[in-house]
Amino acid sequence: MAKSEGPNYKDIVRDVQAGKYSPVYCFMGDEDYYIDNLSQYIADRALKPEERDFNYDLLYGAETRANDIIAIARQFPMMADRRVVLVREFQALADKEALSAYVKNPNPTTILILCHKHGKLDARRALAQEIKRQGVLFESKRLYDRELPGFITKYMERKQKAIEPAAVQMLCDHVGSDLSRLVAEMDKLLMALPQGETRVGASLVEELTGVSKDFNSFELQNALAVRDVYKANQIVKYFDTNPRSFALQPALASLFNFFSDVLLAYFATPQTDDSIAQYLGKSTWVARQALIPARRNYSGKKVMDIISEIRKTDGKSKGVGGCKTTPGDLLKELVFFILH
Repeated sequence: MAKSEGPNYKDIVRDVQAGKYSPVYCFMGDEDYYIDNLSQYIADRALKPEERDFNYDLLYGAETRANDIIAIARQFPMMADRRVVLVREFQALADKEALSAYVKNPNPTTILILCHKHGKLDARRALAQEIKRQGVLFESKRLYDRELPGFITKYMERKQKAIEPAAVQMLCDHVGSDLSRLVAEMDKLLMALPQGETRVGASLVEELTGVSKDFNSFELQNALAVRDVYKANQIVKYFDTNPRSFALQPALASLFNFFSDVLLAYFATPQTDDSIAQYLGKSTWVARQALIPARRNYSGKKVMDIISEIRKTDGKSKGVGGCKTTPGDLLKELVFFILH
């Protein structure tokens, strides 16, 4: 099954659900979550429980060699349609390029899954080229901070649950972009959700994680929207004195997304609450919480200046220009700029 370009996560899941398997998969990259999730999903779907004893092999790159993997992959299944060979820590395999000869002519009854974490195969070498030609070469990339709220919301939707925007932001602030840990925290919330309850609220997140529902990026965003100087400075002070409960990058991503939406609100016609909400793809209730107040409290020029300042703060936080200002002080400077 030749592929000119690797499929995305949804493509792979959809094919597996339809019973369409590739002879070789290589999941590589810096985000462990997708690598672990996809490899285990394929292994679980490809074999029935009673077929696993004779047709499933789990190997580790540091403990094996390419010839051993090839020898196992060449074996035919016993009392099953296929066998699965899963190689974890493939990045530690010393002679991985030797697998290219097998991948060029793979056993059609074997599903070989290679899990290459913390980096990726050299696309110029034969192994990567053959995997792309014969099977699936998938790069698992870390999500940007701005993508985390969408990931959380969609994960909850797959579990047939809703989650409050404030709870979403609290999870982003508390966990950050480690998706494996983020999923683990969400699973804990789902288990703790009272029977019959379908919505995860900020209070439950506060109860289980210890993160304050009153002092987080979402509440800072709301305080800035209505230009509540006292509350905004309260939150900034809390962040500065509780650095373990605060990560600047997710906070900046949240503010950038928020003020970008505020800027877009100027283009809605007519300028009614309902039309602004519809234009932004939000519910009217969500838009009224902060977006519409911010639209009234900040001019279009000021919003553009704020977005520019958020970008500058992001650069400073990453050391651009030799900046050594602490995250807490950077946030203080940004909030002062926004409010004045």
